Amino acid sequence: MLPLGIRIYLFWQMSLFHVMIMFVSQNPPGLPSIAVAWLVCILRGSRLIIDWHNYGYTIMALNHGQRHPVVQLAKWYEHFFGPMATHNLCVTNAMKDDLQKNWGIKATTLYDRPASIFRETPLKLQHELFMRLANAYPQFQHSSSENVRVERTIFSVRDLDDNTVTLRAERPALLLSSTSWTEDEDFSILLTALEEYEGFINGGALLPSLVCVITGKGPQKEHYRKLIDSLHLEHVKICTPWLEAEDYPVLLASADLGVCLHKSSSGLDLPMKVVDMFGCCLPVCAIHFSCLHELVKHEENGLIFKDSHELAEQFKSLLSDFPSSDGRLGLFRRNLRASRGQSWDDNWNQNVLPLITAP
Repeated sequence: MLPLGIRIYLFWQMSLFHVMIMFVSQNPPGLPSIAVAWLVCILRGSRLIIDWHNYGYTIMALNHGQRHPVVQLAKWYEHFFGPMATHNLCVTNAMKDDLQKNWGIKATTLYDRPASIFRETPLKLQHELFMRLANAYPQFQHSSSENVRVERTIFSVRDLDDNTVTLRAERPALLLSSTSWTEDEDFSILLTALEEYEGFINGGALLPSLVCVITGKGPQKEHYRKLIDSLHLEHVKICTPWLEAEDYPVLLASADLGVCLHKSSSGLDLPMKVVDMFGCCLPVCAIHFSCLHELVKHEENGLIFKDSHELAEQFKSLLSDFPSSDGRLGLFRRNLRASRGQSWDDNWNQNVLPLITAP
């Protein structure tokens, strides 16, 4: 990040602007960015709009604790400078109520929407991605040496004569989660649930094998990779790839079920990863926190769980008739198709553009 003095200089050198929009979450941190933006707007006669995606001090508290002096300073700082903005946006109604009640800020709720790249994907593109991943990750490889005129992955088959792609009837279910491997996501919950799912199969339950893909980079990745390597699972394979940006939406659209372990540091924001999954019409199992219901509708577009045992039972229930599309997974996917909300552009034009263009 640029030094503060350079950032102020760059702000000053910009041509005259009427509105500055600042996003407050983890990056950039509210401390000291809010005061810098406010000062520049005062000097330039511009309006400041703050888009609250979370409270920065609650994220700092994950590492340092609520009572740490720096956390207390950041909390005071955000409370002091936040109300100085001309307008405020936030990502949930719960945050809107909290800003009004505890900060004296009147905000407009602007729900996150998926970018246009997050959408359902043709089977051909799914197969091409599976083939690329199979070159690097054995979990995607098919061991059969049958018909040489057929190109196979563990999930899909392409007929080299007519180029048609189909999903294998006996394929495993593809489970997908993404993470930045930070303290606000406890992946031991997922690993324990996968062990329990393995136990269901070993006990005679008629369930599909699983390939669980966990994407992302972050500080705790190596810790969890060691835990994954210590597991001895026959029917569950776990893969932790790093994907190119253009491949991630395709993999979301190729998955059968998403898993979200994000717990909001403030309890007031929503996981963007679920927004992206819903853009691809991918049903989700998400861990409970106070305002999650504003996004995940239990038994409508996904399920909400509180612990690893409940998650394992949800896997068992949702995958009991896999790969049929007639069960609850298929119902959730159809509900997601039917309930597509506004596009990102329409959402912006309706809620933000009037604030920017107002005299």
